[in-house]
Amino acid sequence: MARVVVDVMLKPEILDPQGQAIAAAVPRLGVTGVTAVRQGKRFEVDLEGEADDAALERVRHLAEHLLANPVIEDWTVRVEETDG
Repeated sequence: MARVVVDVMLKPEILDPQGQAIAAAVPRLGVTGVTAVRQGKRFEVDLEGEADDAALERVRHLAEHLLANPVIEDWTVRVEETDG
């Protein structure tokens, strides 16, 4: 079994009000040095078998057509090591 992670983030030019709200709250926690926060989504996709090129292409297809809105979001696909 393989695990593939799809990270989805708003494109840099898209306003991120949730990220801005988090960034505004950071100083109230006493944390310094944070200049900006962007909020995103993470999807873990478990696959039968190995994460070969064909399997990764299927996950890319899922990311582009189901998990992300390519008009306003960028996405990346990466293989994650699993125990076992």
